[in-house]
Amino acid sequence: MADQPATPMPVEAPPKEKEKKDQETVTIQLPQYHVILLDDDEHSYEYVIEMLGDIFGHSQSKAYEMACEVDASGRVIVDTTNKERAELRKKQIHSYGPDWRIPRCKGSMSAIVEPAED
Repeated sequence: MADQPATPMPVEAPPKEKEKKDQETVTIQLPQYHVILLDDDEHSYEYVIEMLGDIFGHSQSKAYEMACEVDASGRVIVDTTNKERAELRKKQIHSYGPDWRIPRCKGSMSAIVEPAED
């Protein structure tokens, strides 16, 4: 066997390393805006609680707290979000309709959108 030429062992080329480029994740912080519900004397607590539950998904207890605050101070922040969504929520408040519990009620409650302070 010594006379036989050695059979060359197959040599595998090292695997090509894929170049990984460092990828940075960039998070863009959108400015935040408050949706503020304004008080009036034409809507019941029940209306406010129902509306806040339907539009924002607030629990009855959270919506009740907000109804108390808007009644006491004249305004309450009901949501903080990006401007586009805040404007949509304001529009939903304005189009919610009158309080059927109060005959003199002619329309929806009012809301405004204001920039949230950092």
